[in-house]
Amino acid sequence: MTCKSLSMLLLITLVSLAILPSALAQDNEQKLRNFNNSHGYWGTSPSSALVLDSAGNLYGTTATGGPNHSLCNGNGCGTAFELVPGTNGKWSEKLLHSFNGRDGMEPMANLIFDAAGDLYGTTFAGGDLTCRDGGGKGCGTVFELIPGANGKWAEKVLHRFGGKDGFTPTASLIFDTKGNLYGTTLGGGTYGGGTVFELTPNGNGQWTGSLLYSFSSGNGGFNPYAGVILDKQGNLYGTATSGGAYDLGTVFELTPGSNGQWTETLLYSFGSSRKDGSVPYGGLIFDTAGNLYGTGFDGGTHGYGAVFEMTPGTNGQWTETLLYSFGSIRNDGWLPMGNLVFDASGNLYGSTYAGGVQRSACDSYGCGTVFELSPGANGTWTEQILHRFGKGKDGSNPQDGPILDSSGNLYGTTPLGGAYGYGTAFKITP
Repeated sequence: MTCKSLSMLLLITLVSLAILPSALAQDNEQKLRNFNNSHGYWGTSPSSALVLDSAGNLYGTTATGGPNHSLCNGNGCGTAFELVPGTNGKWSEKLLHSFNGRDGMEPMANLIFDAAGDLYGTTFAGGDLTCRDGGGKGCGTVFELIPGANGKWAEKVLHRFGGKDGFTPTASLIFDTKGNLYGTTLGGGTYGGGTVFELTPNGNGQWTGSLLYSFSSGNGGFNPYAGVILDKQGNLYGTATSGGAYDLGTVFELTPGSNGQWTETLLYSFGSSRKDGSVPYGGLIFDTAGNLYGTGFDGGTHGYGAVFEMTPGTNGQWTETLLYSFGSIRNDGWLPMGNLVFDASGNLYGSTYAGGVQRSACDSYGCGTVFELSPGANGTWTEQILHRFGKGKDGSNPQDGPILDSSGNLYGTTPLGGAYGYGTAFKITP
């Protein structure tokens, strides 16, 4: 598995039921950047979400591109970049860091900020080059990017995975209130099914890694593709793409114990009914009431993926509700891979990897969409398609969800398409 092994992800099961029709909003999509690896410098194929700073600048990663390195088969090992808005509506790109293999390669997850303005992220491969468990060179890293007074950024590797502590992290990180970092790896650990890990700063600039949980092939799920989130009590929540009672993925909770051990609780196994979503590649988000929301890449009423809600009960049990099934109408989105985001009114926004406009530039599954889900008074949710990719060189096949700014604008990336075929960064204005 190198980039996101997209052909492996197309796990389609066709079923049928009626859902609410979707509308097409006025399309105000703007390309902020057409990625192009000209002169072996700029990054290509951004597959992760973006992050905003307080000045309105955007930051992200590209899985490939940058200066050529022999460790990356003569190609670039990936980059971290910044997009800066200009007064004329144009955006300029700054290259923050080019990976070289030993400090990581193929960053696939979005970056996060700390309070000091440093950026943190993960790379899918690279790092400890003696670790071959991930199927390539190196098992991945956790890194920090530190801004300097001269506009340059310095990179620091915080952790190199070695297999037993996990390998191939595909998801972003989160901070707790004490400044510790938490994340997941797709593979590795004690049983080979992936891990949840913690990195703790020790005060002298070094970080100590701890293996919190190793997934196995049991009913608890394994192979977590997305990251974890924290509640106010310090419990971690996440999704696994495989395992569970039906081997179609799970939602899980990890609870810390007084002895430093973490206990996993299975909240839900996907695949219990023909209406169910399944194979959740995206992570979870909370609403203000403590309910969880996420996406299933497969399943749903029509077999093209779904959006679901998890509601906690008084007895510690959680109930899953299917909010929307993709594929009910012509040119609807298919196969959501990324995270969702709420606006202040309680509407949900996300993207689908396929569906929408079917163009030869994409594949027979379509080029993907950006969508909005609005809650109704009777518990139903209505979809509105904000943009269908593939109407030109606007990018195609987004793999992560968009982010939202305070003005209601959405920002995201596509790993393919654009003017040069190496992906885009886009903005959708309401």
